[in-house]
Amino acid sequence: MSLFEARAEIPPAETDRIEELLLELGLENWSLLEDAIARRAWIVGLFPGEREAVRHWADLKAILALAREPEIQIQALPESAWRDSYKAHFHAWTFGRLHWVPVWEQASFALPPGDAVLWLDPGMAFGTGNHETTRLCIERLIARTAAGRSVVDAGCGSGILSLSAHLLGFGPVFGFDVDPEAVRVSLENAALNGLDGRVVFATAGLEDGLEGRQADVVLANIQADILMAHSHRLVGAVAPAGVLILSGILAAENGQVRAAFERAAPSWPIQTRILGEWSDLCVERPPR
Repeated sequence: MSLFEARAEIPPAETDRIEELLLELGLENWSLLEDAIARRAWIVGLFPGEREAVRHWADLKAILALAREPEIQIQALPESAWRDSYKAHFHAWTFGRLHWVPVWEQASFALPPGDAVLWLDPGMAFGTGNHETTRLCIERLIARTAAGRSVVDAGCGSGILSLSAHLLGFGPVFGFDVDPEAVRVSLENAALNGLDGRVVFATAGLEDGLEGRQADVVLANIQADILMAHSHRLVGAVAPAGVLILSGILAAENGQVRAAFERAAPSWPIQTRILGEWSDLCVERPPR
């Protein structure tokens, strides 16, 4: 498998503005690289095909609004150039009695007695637990641990939330993602932990993934505009006395997202927290 890299040099003075723009729009394919010594900067994207790279660049350059249009360079990357690059950004972390540890640290990690561990190899899928949005969801999930409570993980990424829910005693657990690569990585992470078949994963979007489903806990770590567009569908997937845990929301967007869910579920209590630049919503459905 090859990926295509799209790279364009940008003025260093524009990096802060562009970084905020990428965060605001949730454009996860793109990132920024800077050389502080040479005073140079680039915007870089990874795509599964050259055609996708060209199309995404055409959309992005109109949004960047730079005084001078940068020249884009698109090249195929061999698998060896990208497959392990994510490992530098994934480190072991702990909350409560549950540990999330890279599988390549398995030989050196000492698990404290009575604790549980989830070995992870997130690949190119989002969700290592190191990101604030994932941590917000995990902490909410741990606070509501209860055996036998069902979970739906909408936009499962690497499967970290689904698999963590199972280790914490939730069940049954169902995770889905519109990206087949994310589902493949989720299944691999289940196998790494001896959890084959314990959590069901499927390739699906929010429409078909939530169709006909209700769960005691519904997780959705997805960008804010998608959460708002599907607010009624997400609310409808929560069982009586259940909870909807939402993340992927920039702190600056929290008020807007909260208002959308207050309209979708006007009588449901809502709590929120902020971690760095990110925030969550915890929306509770009253009992019948």
